[in-house]
Amino acid sequence: METEIENLDGIKTIHLIGIGGISMSAIAETLKSWGYNVTGSDITKSEIIDKLISDGIDVTIGHDSKKVQSADLIIYNAAISETDPEIIAAKEKNIPLVGRGKFVGFMTKKYKEAICVSGTHGKTTTTSMLSCCFLEANLDPSIEVGAMLKEINGNYRIGKSEYFILESCEYKANFLNFVPNTAIVLNIDNDHLDYYKTFDNIVKTFNKFAGLVDEKGALVVNADDENCLKLKDNTKSKFITYGIKNQNANFVAKEIKFDDNGFGEFDVYKNGELYTHIKLSVTGEHNVLNALATIAVCDYYKIEKNVIEKALKNFTGASRRLEYKGKFNDVTVFDDYAHHQTEILATANAIKNKKFRESWVIFQPHTFSRTKEHLNALAEVLTDFDNVIVTDIYAAREKNTFGISSEDLVSEIEKIGKKAIYMSDFEDIVQYIKNNAKPKDLVITLGAGTVTDIGPMLVEC
Repeated sequence: METEIENLDGIKTIHLIGIGGISMSAIAETLKSWGYNVTGSDITKSEIIDKLISDGIDVTIGHDSKKVQSADLIIYNAAISETDPEIIAAKEKNIPLVGRGKFVGFMTKKYKEAICVSGTHGKTTTTSMLSCCFLEANLDPSIEVGAMLKEINGNYRIGKSEYFILESCEYKANFLNFVPNTAIVLNIDNDHLDYYKTFDNIVKTFNKFAGLVDEKGALVVNADDENCLKLKDNTKSKFITYGIKNQNANFVAKEIKFDDNGFGEFDVYKNGELYTHIKLSVTGEHNVLNALATIAVCDYYKIEKNVIEKALKNFTGASRRLEYKGKFNDVTVFDDYAHHQTEILATANAIKNKKFRESWVIFQPHTFSRTKEHLNALAEVLTDFDNVIVTDIYAAREKNTFGISSEDLVSEIEKIGKKAIYMSDFEDIVQYIKNNAKPKDLVITLGAGTVTDIGPMLVEC
């Protein structure tokens, strides 16, 4: 149902369906800054919606076919179906419809240097790190990131330079609409199988993405990931690699160590020679890799080493990436977005570098299809935590046609030999943690859905 878009000639009013999404809200604010009349709708209120309204954007809660009548163009996100009343009304009125991914692709063409950060895991953190470096270098970038970043007081920034740094998601192959001058591929993993069906299809899609990078630009990839290395066959751009295990990479981290907070410190070697020394204020080896990707891009754009060092040292993380929420009774509470087994494992490994008595994880599986497809793998990685609570699956865009439940995941964990508890009600979870967690324990709420609400409930009680 998409319209091809080459320009916005003759467009005055643009309506966004699902305007409260991280990317959609950034598009809305960008369009407003470009001088367009912007309206939007979403099914629920949120802090993002409140900010859009305070910025003068007309937002309706609930989808109303009357709202599209005056629009010259409609942008919709991936969760919107063809049966949505606003979509139906737009078709009846022959109002052009453009998907979010395609419109972001149109936006990338407006910048001389569109820097796309892709990969199955780590996109938000790496986009944030890179953004902080460009800001520290006073390069005035436009930014679109999939979380709230305190350095820009939100999830987007509208700059006036030629640089556009954006998180580039592979879901439904959206990033194939983009026109990157430079791109990062952090990793290629088995995810979004509700769309891709097979891992081979995921690899093929990343191969296509690599082919989109400007031949005068650069493709930066993780040399520790075999499928990332193979992307060299699909691009004519400069090919830059980074890694920890692969000592043949262009940028390599050596002498890695972690302090009591789990923050990494390491030497960076470029083409075999000492390049710089980096101290991070975020945890885990996965963030060492994210920092290396950032350093490789910054070096390509000739950002000074001292600027990179300062920006990475000052970066304390994007929202929901092992984010500190507070304490109760000397129990520390963190919140993390991880919902795929690779991400959960990275979180489990990251906290091993922290000092604590026991760990507690409250996990909310994300989508029925992912839970069924990865049931065994999810159970395996959750056993890395000392105490495991599993709450109801967050449906997101799905209905439970898969015959799967959180109780199934608990059973799978217990088959491995680890005790796990299923609890549905968040108030009950909070009370259970309050009654059983001991001083010096560490609690992590884990998942991409409403589980994030539990952290504040714990520290505020």
